[in-house]
Amino acid sequence: MPTRILLVRHGATRLTLEDRFAGSNDEPLSDEGREQAERLGLRLAEVPIAAAYASPMTRTLETAQRVAAPHGLTVQPAAALREIDYGHWEGLTRDEVIARYPQAYGLWEEDPLLVAPEGGESGLNVIHRALPFVREIIERHRHQTVLVVSHKGTNRLLVSSLLGLDARGYRERLDQSPAALSILDFMNEVRPRLKLFNDVSHYQAFPEREIAERISKWWRPTVEG
Repeated sequence: MPTRILLVRHGATRLTLEDRFAGSNDEPLSDEGREQAERLGLRLAEVPIAAAYASPMTRTLETAQRVAAPHGLTVQPAAALREIDYGHWEGLTRDEVIARYPQAYGLWEEDPLLVAPEGGESGLNVIHRALPFVREIIERHRHQTVLVVSHKGTNRLLVSSLLGLDARGYRERLDQSPAALSILDFMNEVRPRLKLFNDVSHYQAFPEREIAERISKWWRPTVEG
């Protein structure tokens, strides 16, 4: 039986709605985010989860606690699962970052894997801390199902790395909605199979269209004429 990782993004926060960079900002869940986490908890209540790990941020711990509660599990905080630290961009909206740091933002958007915001982390920094921890979880919980609650950027970088995708494209090619569930099965530490990705059917019947301004420029419509 494979080791199964239930990879979850935390529920919505106030900053999620405002499209602000909130990597190291310790924002709690909004009422909507708590409802999303509760619904995910109900969805997974009958799944035999053996352990629960989460980024130490308030929004991830609260999401994990709501999902783990029916199983009587104590959530174990793990700093390796933190979100990307956006440095000087923390707390700013995307438009504010573009206005204040146009050159730096342009370079980061071209290559978010290797380029870091000033005072922050690159995608590669995140992979270097998060990927070895996932391997530790697999070694520790062989043939079990484990809940792992992290963040939008960290989850996408992990999936890119584990599946051998070009991680430079994680922002425009992969999505992570609030309280989304992804499932990865591991026959060993380095050979995963993606079984489910970014599923929010516990609170949303059909995927919403992404707001173009909130994602990579490759998804923004061009103006002709």
